[in-house]
Amino acid sequence: MKGYHYILIFLLSFNSCQTQTKDTPPTSKIVGGPCEGCEAIHEYGDKELSNVDTLPAFNENKPKIKITGTVFKRDMKTPAENVILYVYPTNRKGIYETKGGEKEWARRHGFIRGWIKTGKNGKYTFYTFRPAAYPGGTEPGHIHITVKEPDKNEYYIDDYFFEDDPLLTASKRDALQERGGSGIVVPVFENGIFNTIRDIYFRVMNKGSKN
Repeated sequence: MKGYHYILIFLLSFNSCQTQTKDTPPTSKIVGGPCEGCEAIHEYGDKELSNVDTLPAFNENKPKIKITGTVFKRDMKTPAENVILYVYPTNRKGIYETKGGEKEWARRHGFIRGWIKTGKNGKYTFYTFRPAAYPGGTEPGHIHITVKEPDKNEYYIDDYFFEDDPLLTASKRDALQERGGSGIVVPVFENGIFNTIRDIYFRVMNKGSKN
């Protein structure tokens, strides 16, 4: 289906304490390797999370993007509830913009970031604008994403990339880890906004697998 990319989460079990954070319950399953900055997923403070979020500076920037999808459990059928997604893009100049006075990971990730928490139907949506490539124009525009399942530590999956980005060359596509499957989405322009769909499936998968 146009615009759909089914995302299969590549979960690697590690016993390394490097994946633990102060917020990881002792009974959590540890997945993924070292993940610099993944603890930023806990920096939403007193904000009440829902399955929809609008990132800062959305109204002031174009092109606007709506990214939506459903998070599924490992049976690939059951919606995954209470999964937190943390996303942060660059601004239209390709930098992680700060206003001054940022604390913790906001000093690196900037103020344009958001948090979404899935409901019973596993759905998520966030509104932002299309990020620019890093200064120098060699890296495709992208949106970082970190995931936190209720019974596991936080970990990253492949960034959101855009199918029509001329910087997303064949060699760069081949070099992607496919951690979580392909993160390449297809923007479709409708009613003044680009819509994209990325469903997320929690299932063990090796790169290149057809399953």
